[in-house]
Amino acid sequence: MFTRFFSALALTMLATTAAPAQERPAGKITTVFDRPLPHIPGKSLKGVLVEYGPGAGSPAHTHAKSAFIYATVLEGSVRSSVNGSPEKIYQVGENWAEEPGAFHGVSANASDTKPARILAVFVVDTDDTELTRFVKK
Repeated sequence: MFTRFFSALALTMLATTAAPAQERPAGKITTVFDRPLPHIPGKSLKGVLVEYGPGAGSPAHTHAKSAFIYATVLEGSVRSSVNGSPEKIYQVGENWAEEPGAFHGVSANASDTKPARILAVFVVDTDDTELTRFVKK
């Protein structure tokens, strides 16, 4: 009886405290640069800092249809998958690009103990104010 009680208690605690991978804590997103490109009318360059705490990540998402994105890891390591490609872990200094209309299925801190930061640079239509659209799987 005593053993069954503790087994049931342990299972209950695991069920109520373990969050599925889909429910990672969200990252912090800050626009750090936003400037029209003077030699390309209607286009802007926007810099976005994405900060992931340990275990944090972003839900699956797309970006503005006009957006070409270059992202580089500034701190920590980041798991990423774009357009169904195999997940890859990027370390500090490594980078990737996303074509307009790309689907970013995985974007998350690869560590559960250390923070991670990404700088994403967008070349985008100046009128596109919503840079990220989250997608329900």
